[in-house]
Parts: sequence; C-alpha cells; structure tokens
Amino acid sequence: MLRLTFLLLAAVVGSAMLLVHSQYESRRLYTELHRAIAESRQLQTEHQRLQVDKRAQATPLRVERLARDRLQMRMATPAITHYVTDDGAAAGGRP
Repeated sequence: MLRLTFLLLAAVVGSAMLLVHSQYESRRLYTELHRAIAESRQLQTEHQRLQVDKRAQATPLRVERLARDRLQMRMATPAITHYVTDDGAAAGGRP
C-alpha cells in the first residue's frame, strides 16, 4: 500500500510539473506571437514609408533636376542636335 501511495504521489507531482511547464510554454509562445505581430506591423509601416519615398524619388521633375545639377546634362534642342546619315548603305539595308 505504501508503494502505491508513493507511486500515486509521484504521478500527481509529475502531472503538476507537466501542467506548470505547459502553461509556461503557452505564455512564452503567446508573448513571442505578439512580439512577431508587432514586428510585422512595424515592418509593414516601414515598407509603406519606403514605397512613398520611392515614388517621391522617381518624379520626372526630380530626375530632371538631378540630371541637370549633378550630371551637368541639358535638354536637347535643335541647335545642339546632330543628325547622322548613312550614305553608304543601299535601300532596305542590303549591302
């Protein structure tokens, strides 16, 4: 009878330990899930901000200003346009 009591006591203690462990794991996973959700929201917000920045950087006016200021480019005008003709080729592009 004493062995049965110790066996049942060990089973109850083991069951209690498993219950505590499973509750701990559940809370840890719940916290991790909410952390991941918060990080996902933060990344989504950052992605949207970057998309807005991308659209702002690619406006034609900004590209033209950068080309003019940084690359010293200018708009093509008929005064600086050079036309190239190919007098050596026959009609239709045949030799």
